[in-house]
Amino acid sequence: MTKGPEPVPGPVASGGPPAAIRAATMWWVAAVGAGVVEAIGTVAVLASRGESGGVLGAGLAFRFAVYALVLFVTFRLWSGRRWARWVLAVGLGVFGLLSLVMEPIGWLASGHSPAEVFTSTDLTVALVIAIRSIHVVAVLAACVCMFRPESSAYLRRSGRRSTVE
Repeated sequence: MTKGPEPVPGPVASGGPPAAIRAATMWWVAAVGAGVVEAIGTVAVLASRGESGGVLGAGLAFRFAVYALVLFVTFRLWSGRRWARWVLAVGLGVFGLLSLVMEPIGWLASGHSPAEVFTSTDLTVALVIAIRSIHVVAVLAACVCMFRPESSAYLRRSGRRSTVE
């Protein structure tokens, strides 16, 4: 009797990804969730200040396209795609994180003090700040989890380098 092909190592063959990959996935999903809530809050703040609906709509469409792409890549990470870790680490761990912190850094650099956050913001802005903080923590935690030794071993073992399925 002919023996069939060996199963490809990965989530199904090995019983699923290790805890660190599962945690990274959870953190990326949390980051996307925080991003969605933050985007809605930001639109509410900007709309209350008279920003154009077309500009706000275009910004939301772009953000939601990015969030969909992030979720796609995150679930490729879950299934053992090595490239997904690097796309997430560079795309979101570097550039995405910079986009989250540049606005507050610019605000502080323009002469505002951190104390002003507590004395001159309304509830909506305070909520956006809180959600952005959660967003930043989620991105950092996801990046740490993706590079834990068990994550590296899992991605090496899965052997899935470049196929986007």
